[in-house]
Amino acid sequence: MILHIDCNTFYASCEVALHPDLQGKPVVVANCNEAGGGIILALTKEAKALGLKRGDPVFKVTKLLNDNNVTVFPANLPKYVDISRRLMRIVREQNIVVNFQQYSVDEFFGELPTDDKDQLREAALKIKHHIEQSTDIPVSCGVSLTYTLGKVATWYAKHYPGYEGVCVLPKDKIEVALNNFPIAEVWGIGRRTAPKLKANGIDNALQFYNTDERHIRRWLNINGVCTWKELHGIPSISIDNPERQQSICHSRTFAYMTSDLNTLRTYISDYAVAVARKLRAQHSVCLTVSAFLSTNPFREDLDQYSNMATTKLNVATADSRDICKAAISALEEIYKPGLQYKKAGVILSNITSDENIQFDLFQDPEQTSKSSKLMAALDSLTDKYGMDSVKLAAQGFEKPNLNLSNFQSSQNQSTNINDIIKAK
Repeated sequence: MILHIDCNTFYASCEVALHPDLQGKPVVVANCNEAGGGIILALTKEAKALGLKRGDPVFKVTKLLNDNNVTVFPANLPKYVDISRRLMRIVREQNIVVNFQQYSVDEFFGELPTDDKDQLREAALKIKHHIEQSTDIPVSCGVSLTYTLGKVATWYAKHYPGYEGVCVLPKDKIEVALNNFPIAEVWGIGRRTAPKLKANGIDNALQFYNTDERHIRRWLNINGVCTWKELHGIPSISIDNPERQQSICHSRTFAYMTSDLNTLRTYISDYAVAVARKLRAQHSVCLTVSAFLSTNPFREDLDQYSNMATTKLNVATADSRDICKAAISALEEIYKPGLQYKKAGVILSNITSDENIQFDLFQDPEQTSKSSKLMAALDSLTDKYGMDSVKLAAQGFEKPNLNLSNFQSSQNQSTNINDIIKAK
């Protein structure tokens, strides 16, 4: 049976876990911008009770936030990724779930090797409680025959308190569950496809389930058919890791513009380390490292500029040190003082398998072996203790000062993940 784990209001839950004094209080996570606004990305149930919604522009609800003492945090994706990795390790250590893998930063799938409903519920509850006790991140779990039905079960676990966060959906209960399930909530349908189905008289998942496969194929092509089969308990979707990427990019739009070269070096170093980790994750090496910079195209009152430079390595590598050095070199080549930069990134290309490294005449193979061992140790430490637990000197010891005074929170925004993870 398929197990689906979904973290509840993940970004907001991470911030509450970081700051236990905010338990039971309204908390919002938003992406920040230079005007002091942003869009609400996640919020706790206490914030939802005030009428706040995901997608609300912060400037439109400022009075509501202030009147109700809502704490607003700027989104910090690297921190949330750290917690997500910790969660994965915690589940794997239990040795209950088979083929456990991450689908997104807050969603996970695995398999439970039993068909007994009581055993399935007991196992899912054990996993859920262990996650929550170890990380303080609330999760909901769904168990059923396929990935799509697993997400249906999780929806019920989230929306109906009687399930206590865990819903097991066996074959004989599928039609009952789908009868009350909105068609727009079906994984693979979504809000764009739902109107097309509603125009054909399909308002809920059970009506979709009972529709002839030929009609589904005509309306939604093969992807719709796969969803239809999944709802019938026939596994038809794969979430295996994608094939090796031929180029890998890591970029960010800054919260605040900057013209400072040292700040840009720190950003580029962070991006280089992140992209090198992605490279190692797919067991690859690269020969080419590029860095790019651009100003804010929406600020027509400022000088506009964008450029990219590329550094070719002598030997293909996945070593964060080499990639970071090459990225900084490329950055310094294109940097122009006095401009206000808004975005930067690092791109790796000429990617090959790490099993087929072509050495040059002066390269010591033993040095490459030492590099691989060092990077493996680095990845192991950051998986266990957090992304910032071990850093290159080029990344700096403190993040650049982003003026977040427009945000209400007085909490320390740069708290390390180690401060919230409880090793139990």
